[in-house]
Amino acid sequence: MEMASNTTTSSTKKLRVLLVPFFATSHIEPFTHLAIRLAAAGSPSVAVEATVAVTPANVPIVQSLLERHYYGKHHDAAAVNIATYPFPAVDGLPRGVENLGKAAPADSWRIDAAAFSDTLTRPAQEALIREQAPDALVSDVHFVWNVRIADDLGVPCVMFNVIGAFSLLAIRHLTGDDASSSSSSSSDPDAAAAVVVPRFPGPPIRIPRTELPEFLRKKGRVDFMNNTFYPAQAGCFGFAINTYSDLEQQYSDLHMHGGYVKRAYFVGPVSLCPSSSTAGAANSEQQHCIDWLDSKPNRSVVYLCFGSFVPVSDAQLDELALGLEASGESFLWVVRSATWTPPARWEERVRNRGIIVTAWAPQTAILGHPAVGAFVTHCGWNSVLETVAAGVPVLTWPVVFEQFITERLLTEVFGIGVRLWPHGAGLRSTRHAEHELVPAQAVARAVKAFMRPGGPGEAARNRVMDLAAKAHAAMAEGGSSQRDLRRLVDDLLEARGAAGGTKLVQD
Repeated sequence: MEMASNTTTSSTKKLRVLLVPFFATSHIEPFTHLAIRLAAAGSPSVAVEATVAVTPANVPIVQSLLERHYYGKHHDAAAVNIATYPFPAVDGLPRGVENLGKAAPADSWRIDAAAFSDTLTRPAQEALIREQAPDALVSDVHFVWNVRIADDLGVPCVMFNVIGAFSLLAIRHLTGDDASSSSSSSSDPDAAAAVVVPRFPGPPIRIPRTELPEFLRKKGRVDFMNNTFYPAQAGCFGFAINTYSDLEQQYSDLHMHGGYVKRAYFVGPVSLCPSSSTAGAANSEQQHCIDWLDSKPNRSVVYLCFGSFVPVSDAQLDELALGLEASGESFLWVVRSATWTPPARWEERVRNRGIIVTAWAPQTAILGHPAVGAFVTHCGWNSVLETVAAGVPVLTWPVVFEQFITERLLTEVFGIGVRLWPHGAGLRSTRHAEHELVPAQAVARAVKAFMRPGGPGEAARNRVMDLAAKAHAAMAEGGSSQRDLRRLVDDLLEARGAAGGTKLVQD
């Protein structure tokens, strides 16, 4: 499916790039942003045409992003196409559920299992890749077989990771032989003991075992990382990360010089596009967010959003609601639960200072609004990059995956925020059933303290504003990320030409 087509002159060459993201909105969106960035990184002599490959139920995510942020505003969207391939039939997964955020919490593992399955997912992806016959392939890290497929076709394959260099590096070091004890099951009576990330630059990073990504708590998955994933990463043409060098300098350097990859490209924040600060209010509910913020004083509103996939229980949402009420602070809260209803008369009590959004919210526009003074975040990497680019400090509330590791980058390394639930207050875990309920009193106390003039939020804001300036500089013409994007295009052109490609010809 083609959104639009780009035209080239008779002397212009075309580089066709196929991008294949994992089945989650948090992956599909940065892949789409990267597709547009790649198209923009062409030159008068070379046009880059990018195609994002997704399963049918995920097509609207790509379409919506293109229309919301770029259509009619950003001419490079004209060089982005959409291709589809069938989602595999997965036992226990309802038909049409093809996205991590659409699966019931009890079924989300089935999406992951399908994504890593050579039997379930590879055949359809391989058929599409061979049909598309691209000049280069950009694959999500889940699909390690795409490195071999690209090799068979004689085209370069770049793996694109949508989390930051810090968390990637920590996970890699935690899978090493000197960290094997950290990979034991949480049935271990000492499961809550902290492990230190070995051979890691910067301040020591200690993580309770319950806060490790689940695959690090399962020996079979650790073996997969060491025996399959990391060799594929080392063997592919290159590795791209949605970050910028000035944000994670020492961790980016280790990726480049530690022998982990052949080539490294730091190309983010890919979502930081010229139109993104103004785009987004496409319907009345979304416009209501911005109009409501317009009525509030500068830096007076707490924004809360836990991403496209975070399993927060209704009981926890109750505590969060009551805590926000007790804090006395103004708030804009994105809630995506289909089952939760607020406590009795709560909406009436907070009507003058808080609103709830139950659909898509224009997050970049919200974070960029002067009324927003803090962001309560799950530490998903897309949200981290967006809040850093906007210069908004954070209260951290990680829930799943690598978010507990990323939290330490924000609080212990950057100092751009603090934990909402202080260390030692209760058990946190990447496993939903183990994570204790954060009480309303803790929410109220943390939010009120962070927003207090002269409090921790003010100091964090000063630090994040410096990182924001560097983010915009990285993505500007001549910036480090922009240079890496162009270097990536140049390297792909050179590799495809050296392989004797037949499609890289003048149109």
